[in-house]
Amino acid sequence: MSRVFIGLGSNLGDRLHHLSTAVRLLGTIPGIRVRELAPIIETKPVGGPAQDPYLNTVVELDTDLEPLALLDRCQAIERQLGRLPSAQRWVARSIDLDLLLYADQVIAGPRLAIPHPRLHERWFVLEPLAQLAPQLLHPTLHRTMAELLTTVAPAPARPAT
Repeated sequence: MSRVFIGLGSNLGDRLHHLSTAVRLLGTIPGIRVRELAPIIETKPVGGPAQDPYLNTVVELDTDLEPLALLDRCQAIERQLGRLPSAQRWVARSIDLDLLLYADQVIAGPRLAIPHPRLHERWFVLEPLAQLAPQLLHPTLHRTMAELLTTVAPAPARPAT
């Protein structure tokens, strides 16, 4: 089984329900075992048009699914929870599941890039990820999640209530 980290975000509708349902659905997929969920934080959106704040977290899981198969399952969960395709980047969404890290693999394909190409730039990802695995090494930058967190400006955030 491979250790995987998935970032989750939501800023439309019942955000907490979307996050919790996505984690529950991940746990029902054969070949996936949910290990731990980071605390949920509320953050301002980054980039894109004006929109409501996000709830963000990271889930750690073990899986024997291959990376593209896991991506397909994550996208199916997004569709199930009402995420609509958009040609525009960084728009509001009911749910977003991003594969951040898949063991120590490095993948640069047309559908999937691992580690997530902007992981090291995003406080709203690094903060919960560093809470789950502060000593985990980024496979290409060779720095721990805790070290990477110190290199990005903290975003205004608060624990979700």
